[in-house]
Amino acid sequence: MSTNAELILVLDAPSPRDVTPTLKRLAGTVTWVKVGLEMFTACGPDCVREVAGIGFKVFLDLKLHDIPNTVQKATEQVAHLGVTFLTVHAYPQTMRAAKAGSHGSDMRILGVTVMTSYDDHDLREAGYDKTVRDVVRIRAQAACEIGIGGLILSPEDVSAMRSVIGHDLLLVTPGIRPANSDSNDQKRFMTPRDAIQ
Repeated sequence: MSTNAELILVLDAPSPRDVTPTLKRLAGTVTWVKVGLEMFTACGPDCVREVAGIGFKVFLDLKLHDIPNTVQKATEQVAHLGVTFLTVHAYPQTMRAAKAGSHGSDMRILGVTVMTSYDDHDLREAGYDKTVRDVVRIRAQAACEIGIGGLILSPEDVSAMRSVIGHDLLLVTPGIRPANSDSNDQKRFMTPRDAIQ
């Protein structure tokens, strides 16, 4: 299968020290490492510096969403850590603030459209009167207009969104599960092969 898709290694551990031996073995094979909320809240910015120090590109998945000033200032702090990607929720006000906070750095902002653990029922329960696909489209269009670096969206949404936004934004797809594996709390997911195709 020919593709330019890249895999991102997810670090679901309370500390980089728990995964450092594995990371050192994978150096040169895997380019991207995602530091999520669990690891970041356990050991803070030092874990980002440590992982980046091994030589990986760091995808910091914090999904920021707050008042604009707070998002902008937090983004400015993250930009000093050497992070390549930072996630924020794809609300226009939040994306604008994060873009402003990343100004002057090489860090790219990725907007989380709709969590892959949500389906149409979950959105209705939260007060939305639109489907997941509708919300993803609205947020993707806003991300294009604002000019952030990319989107986080279910692999189920990639084809439809490419036709809406073109190829200007990077698309990152969580919710990737091997065939016949437990979906855990994911509701909108695909196998690696299906996602790449």
